[in-house]
Amino acid sequence: MTEAVPSDPIGRRIICDGEYATVHFVGLVPPTPGMWLGVEWDNPLRGKHDGSHEGTRYFTCSHLTGGSFVRPKKANFGVSFLSAMTKRYGPNTEWNETIVIGKKTVELVGFESVQEEQSQLNALLEISVRECLVSDAGQKGEIHRSCPNISTLNLSKNLLSSWEKVADIAFQLEGLKTLDLRPMNCLQSLRLLDISNNYIIDGNQLLAISYLPRLKHLNVSNNRISSINFPVQHGCCAESFRSLNSLSVNGNNISQWSFINELNKLSCLESIHCQNNPVMDSDKNPETIRQLIIAKISSLTFLNRTEILPQERKGAELDYRKMFGREWLKSGGSQNPNHNNPSMEFLTEHPRFNELIEKYGAPDDAEIQQPQPFALKNQLLTLTIMCPDKPDQNPIKKKLPDSMTVQKVKGLLYRLLKVPGSELKLSYESSKMEGKEIQLENDLKPLQFYSMENGDCVLVRW
Repeated sequence: MTEAVPSDPIGRRIICDGEYATVHFVGLVPPTPGMWLGVEWDNPLRGKHDGSHEGTRYFTCSHLTGGSFVRPKKANFGVSFLSAMTKRYGPNTEWNETIVIGKKTVELVGFESVQEEQSQLNALLEISVRECLVSDAGQKGEIHRSCPNISTLNLSKNLLSSWEKVADIAFQLEGLKTLDLRPMNCLQSLRLLDISNNYIIDGNQLLAISYLPRLKHLNVSNNRISSINFPVQHGCCAESFRSLNSLSVNGNNISQWSFINELNKLSCLESIHCQNNPVMDSDKNPETIRQLIIAKISSLTFLNRTEILPQERKGAELDYRKMFGREWLKSGGSQNPNHNNPSMEFLTEHPRFNELIEKYGAPDDAEIQQPQPFALKNQLLTLTIMCPDKPDQNPIKKKLPDSMTVQKVKGLLYRLLKVPGSELKLSYESSKMEGKEIQLENDLKPLQFYSMENGDCVLVRW
């Protein structure tokens, strides 16, 4: 390798000490003299930082340990397609490889073995330059002039940085019928991928693209996916889709909650769209389904285009503890941390349950013995209404259905206090969360949405 750097290094693919990377920076990095390349490794564990050095940001990585600075002499920017092919198939080359195309096994042999039938490069039909460091098509038209008859080409695991570079090669091969690009290194910069309406049945087929380091938005709507499994290698987070922020699985065959549980393994997932799936059309009401999904996926901030506010998440997670509290106890769970040992079967179905216990504490007997809040209709809550800024106003006790919306509560208060609902600001305090005042911010949400219980105090201000 040499110190030479191509005229267009940014975005180029390189190989260095056997590891693949993408160049994001070329220049000086004081106080060390000399030229440096700032690279992001395909394997984020290979790097040392995120593109910052001693307080200065030189480039940006998707992961905290994805970046490094390397000397140009250590980086191989690759060779042209014809250079790679000549090296592999040129005179005195002894090489052979077998690949499978469909149901047919094709033997790819070196130039010496086929010189009786193919005396020149332009006679070759089946070519493999896998792992030959191909980075571009080379000079314009040289592939067409030298080897125009290629019909089968294995171009996988090279240094192609874009689809344009793949096209520059393929367009010169008029008889090309089979092109192998595994793995798709040219997709390293891909951020959005739409593969909806493709009749995908097995969700695990998506693992073939799960390594893409910068993929943030994935649309697999209107397929026939019913399940998926993300392998876990480090802790509880999957290595798959490590940058994925938004996922759309509308219109699939998702009927089991295990699919939703798997999505919790994606550490960067913040938004999902999962409408028109059997799991969304169960006998539970839509609000219950929404609460369950929020409780099961810890990183979500948007669900079906609707923002998840912090109070909604808290309510969903608290109610999830209550809803499955009895099942947790029967499986070996205990309010005593030293004896809390729920069965593996329970934890497989409710993988976040222990996490929620650590966050909020174990559900007490009163919570567990209560009917499941989502199954109730018009449960009456005995609430005390107080006006903390109006000391002359006596507390009022009322029994209200937990399905009553905040807007309707304001209508009731207008009749009681003669203050327009638009001027009222409501919150509540619970004896189980002393010192905490929870705002009733959304007029369209019912009281049960905020996990209100008997004995809670509604605070009214205007």
